[in-house]
Amino acid sequence: MKTRMQPIGNVWAKFPRVVRDVAHELGKKVHLVMEGNETELDRTIIEAIKDPLTHIVRNAIDHGIETPEARRAAGKPDEGMLILRAFHEGGQVNIEIMDDGRGINVAKVKEKALQRALIAADQALRMTDREAFNLVFLPGFSTAEKITNVSGRGVGMDVVKTNIEKIGGSVDVLSESNAGTTIKIKIPLTLAIIPALIVTSGRERFAIPQVSLLELVRLEAEQARSGIEMLYGAPVYRLRGQLLPLAYLNQQLELEPPSAPTGDAVNIVVLQADGRQFGLVVDEINDTEEIVVKPLGKQLKGITCFAGATIMGDGKVALILDVLGLAQHAHVIHEVRDRSLTEKSKGESRTGDRQTLLLFEVGQGGRMALPLSMVARLEEFPRSKVERSGAAEVIQYRGQILPLIRVSHHVRNGGEEAADGDLMQVVVYSEEGRSVGLVVAAISDIVEEAITVRRDSRGDGVLGSAVIQNKVTDLLDVRAVIESAEPSFYAGRSNLQIAA
Repeated sequence: MKTRMQPIGNVWAKFPRVVRDVAHELGKKVHLVMEGNETELDRTIIEAIKDPLTHIVRNAIDHGIETPEARRAAGKPDEGMLILRAFHEGGQVNIEIMDDGRGINVAKVKEKALQRALIAADQALRMTDREAFNLVFLPGFSTAEKITNVSGRGVGMDVVKTNIEKIGGSVDVLSESNAGTTIKIKIPLTLAIIPALIVTSGRERFAIPQVSLLELVRLEAEQARSGIEMLYGAPVYRLRGQLLPLAYLNQQLELEPPSAPTGDAVNIVVLQADGRQFGLVVDEINDTEEIVVKPLGKQLKGITCFAGATIMGDGKVALILDVLGLAQHAHVIHEVRDRSLTEKSKGESRTGDRQTLLLFEVGQGGRMALPLSMVARLEEFPRSKVERSGAAEVIQYRGQILPLIRVSHHVRNGGEEAADGDLMQVVVYSEEGRSVGLVVAAISDIVEEAITVRRDSRGDGVLGSAVIQNKVTDLLDVRAVIESAEPSFYAGRSNLQIAA
C-alpha cells in the first residue's frame, strides 16, 4: 500500500514556474505559498488531479488576482497572494486554492449565464450566492471578455469538476467581494483500498464508501409510518428536528424485490454528499469491510450512480455506490429543495406535531422543555470553575469564554436554584458561531411526543405550555431569555423563528 502513496508535492513542484509564467504574461505580481507538500495520496489520484489543479491555479491568476494598479486602487499590496494548502481530514485529502483577489462578481456571473442561456431569468432572481458561484462549473461558462492563451474559451472549470468527481471527490467555491476566492477540493485518500459499509437492496449487495457515512437509523414499523412524511411529492424523515430527504435504493436502481420479506422496519443510511445530507433507504445493513476498488469498464463510465466494483469474500461482485452521483440521480440535494426543507423544519409548529424535546428543571422544581434540535451540547461544569466578567458569569470552554445564563432568573416563577453538589448542569446553545450556556437545576429526560401548545400562557421567557408525560410543562423561549441576559448576542441579527 505504501508504495502507492506519493506526496502531493510531486504535483506542486511545477506550480512556481506556472505561476511565474502566467503572471508575467498577464502583467501581474503573484506570490505563491504552498503548505502541506508532504501530504500523501494514491499515485492514481496524483495523476488524476494534475490537470484540474493546474487549471484552477491559472484561473486564480487570470480571473482572481488583479493587476498592480487595480490592487493599489483597492488598498492592497501590488503583489497578490496565491496559497495552495493540502491536509488530511476525516479519511480524505483536502486541497484548498486561495487567492486574495477581487472575488467572484455574482451579478456578472448571472449576466453571463443568462447570455449563454445556461439559466432562466426567474432562476437568476431566486438564486443564492452559493448557487451563483457554482455556475462557473457549467459547460461553456466564462466571464472573460476576450479569448487569450489563459482563458476565455469556456472550457475548463466544468472539466475540473467532472475529473474530480470521477475519482470520488467534490469541489466547492467560497468567495467574498474584494477579499478573494477559495476553491475547496475533497478527494479520497486512495483508490485502492477503502473502508465501506455493505448493504443489501433487492437481491443485490452494494458497498458505500465509509467516508460519506454519517450514521445509521432503524425505524420500526410504527415509527416509519408516523415519522416518514411527503414534502413536494418526495419522502422526508424528521431526524432530531431537521427534515432529511430520503431516496429508496431499490427504486432508484429499479431493483427486483427481495426474495424474502424484510418486514415493515426501515433502514436508513444517513449520507453526506456535496456538503448536504440525505438518507438512503436499504433493505438490509450488513457490515463494514475493507474493500479493494476495481474501476468500471469504459462501457459503464457514464452511469453516475456507481464509483466502481469490488469482489467480496464469497467471490461475488458488489457495485460501489457513488454517493454524490446517486444523490443527484435521486434529486435529493437540489439547492432550492434544501431551502424548502430548512424553511419547513424551522417554520412548522403544527398542533400535534411530534417533536424531540429536552426536559429539564429550573429553580426549585419548575419543569420546562426545549426542542432538542436547539441544543448544541449538554455539559456538567464544576461550580468552582465559574468566573466573572463584569457582572456576568462565564466559564472557559473549548478555548473560548462561554457566557452563563441562569434560566431561573429570566423565566416566570423561576425562583432561586439550590446549589446542590459540586457540579452544575448546562445546556449549550449555539448560533452563527457564538454560544451561551443555559444553567438549569437538572436535566430530566429526552422524549419524543406530539404536543399541543397553549399560547395564552406565553410571556416572561416562556413560549407557552403543553402536557408532556402527563405533566404541564412550560416551553422555554430561548431568544427572550438570551436577550434578557445577553442583549449583545443577537445584535444585528434577524429574528429567529423558534417552533413550539
